[in-house]
Amino acid sequence: MKHFHLLLSWTVLILMISGCQRSPFTPSASMIDPNLPIVESIKSISDITEVGFEWVPQQDERVEGYYLYRLDPKKQDFERVGNIEDKYASHYVDEGLIPETKYQYRMSTYAKSGQESPPSDIHLAQTKKNLDSVPFVQAIVGLPNRVKLLWRPHPQERVGSYIVERNELDTKTWKQVAHVKGRLNAEYIDAGLKDNHVYRYRVMVRTFDGIVSNPSEIVVAKTKPLPKMVENIAATRDLPKKIVITWQASSEEDLSHYRVYRAPTSMLFYTYLAKTDEPRYEDLISSNGADRYYKITAVDTDGLESLKQTAPIMGATLDAPLPPAMTEGVYANGQITVTWSQVDGRAVKYSIVKRFGSETQTIQEISSKRFEDRAIELGGRYTYEVIAIDEYGLASKPSQRVLVQVPSE
Repeated sequence: MKHFHLLLSWTVLILMISGCQRSPFTPSASMIDPNLPIVESIKSISDITEVGFEWVPQQDERVEGYYLYRLDPKKQDFERVGNIEDKYASHYVDEGLIPETKYQYRMSTYAKSGQESPPSDIHLAQTKKNLDSVPFVQAIVGLPNRVKLLWRPHPQERVGSYIVERNELDTKTWKQVAHVKGRLNAEYIDAGLKDNHVYRYRVMVRTFDGIVSNPSEIVVAKTKPLPKMVENIAATRDLPKKIVITWQASSEEDLSHYRVYRAPTSMLFYTYLAKTDEPRYEDLISSNGADRYYKITAVDTDGLESLKQTAPIMGATLDAPLPPAMTEGVYANGQITVTWSQVDGRAVKYSIVKRFGSETQTIQEISSKRFEDRAIELGGRYTYEVIAIDEYGLASKPSQRVLVQVPSE
């Protein structure tokens, strides 16, 4: 009579399963053989994510093996979760379960024909509480582009590794950033991070058999900020063959040096020019009147570099003086007299370029704006150009050429 009620309950259960789910392991009512022996004396032992079963094996020659069915707490129907293919077996482990969760189980025997016995009585099993994570975790803040995490090794020897997860304040999603192997390993450095940015971390332990613990407490860390932007930059425009750039000294306590970047125009890419320990740099340039654009950064001892200025500072080398304005060139009283005037007021001396036929002669160190030439020949044709020289030795372009014809007699 007891077997009849079990068969009836199992038949109803099978009909419900057939209508409610599409599991390929669900038997139809026609697959039940009430004459097959029922599994009895089921025992179990639980762990965090698995339950181990033991039963009395069946010696009946009709039995081929056993089926294990499980009812999850959030489901309404039993599902086949195990197929033990040898009737002499007496142990099986159901894995991949949720920690601290109650499950219901049933077993049945089955024959070579595929028919199975009525189900066993319901067996209750509950998985154990999940592992706690590490008892202590700490984040070291203020490091350049990185965060250092420290934790206390987990006391359980079944722990084989640690999982480190990270997220940012503006997201709820956690991302695994490291899998640290070895129970005694107790640190991880998360590098390649943004500067002056806040991150959150948590640590979980993973056992050798794949169990992942609950997360640790969340720790918050902020990376080191960049050095402050360099300010008050100035560049000269009145020095010959060089531009001197100066700026306000950085207030960073761990300043290492400055970097100077330069471009030929304000719109082009700025290339690295030089490194200097002082808030000053001389850029030597061979051309006169050359414009250059500069940006300066500060670099700390960790290699963090400040942002460049949005707008560059322009400097220029001193341009050459303007050429003198030729006044006249005349022949009188056996000599040629050439006079000129100064245009920009920078000239401190002059040079005369004299040409006669194929000969060219340069007369230097002329301090006045007048040149008298007696080294001439009657009937000769002479040209003169004047070049202004400033206090730095910069020479102007030649003035307009003056032509003087000496009479033959």
